[in-house]
Amino acid sequence: MKIQEYLNRLSVPADNKPDLKYLTQLQQSHMESIPFENLDVTRKVPIELDADSFYEKIMVRKRGGFCYELNGLFQLLLSELGFQAHLISCTVKKPDGWVRADSHAAILVSINHFPYLVDVGFGDSVRQPMPLSGEEKSDVSGSYRIKEIGKGIFDLERLENEKWKILYRFSDKPKQLKDFTEACIFNQTSPESNFTHGDLATIATKNGRITLAGHIVTKSVNGQKEKLELNESEIHEYLQKQFHIKI
Repeated sequence: MKIQEYLNRLSVPADNKPDLKYLTQLQQSHMESIPFENLDVTRKVPIELDADSFYEKIMVRKRGGFCYELNGLFQLLLSELGFQAHLISCTVKKPDGWVRADSHAAILVSINHFPYLVDVGFGDSVRQPMPLSGEEKSDVSGSYRIKEIGKGIFDLERLENEKWKILYRFSDKPKQLKDFTEACIFNQTSPESNFTHGDLATIATKNGRITLAGHIVTKSVNGQKEKLELNESEIHEYLQKQFHIKI
């Protein structure tokens, strides 16, 4: 992995120490520079859990990816930059229950012996490291906290309509990329996966987010949303213009 090439894509300098300020800068820049997208999944292009493949796709071809790719590569970058970082597994909450257990990959980073959740592969979510202490954090996407529900088990929650809603549950136990093999296959092939039913590309902006879901574009600016519908030919042009993705 070429660290400087990675940092160049994030527009972040390399000459910083591995502290919370630098970690925050890296996460925010990553979410504003590299989209979350499932375009290989919907086109049945196999995704292998291989860091070299992640790098070639995201850095060389300037694509995005889903959680295993984005967080898998970002965890390696953080480690190369001197952070104590490891992957963790998460179970995403949905309105009527839970998705497949441990099928989302995120990152846990320890700074001065304090653990932080870092996730650049969950789409519209928190844009800064989240302390496991329960301290609330807010950004343009909302207000968040982490609640410990058992020894080493935590919920990431977002405040919605004055109530805390669980986004996902996770363990602080370290994981390796290979531990997500079955989950990665599931998310590429199962009709129960959220990623097999249509194209999705989404990226954070300084004051909101741009999302393409199927034929519908949603632009969010300071909490205000506007939508527009694209035809098939416009989708490819929009992906290239807004997400710099060529498929």
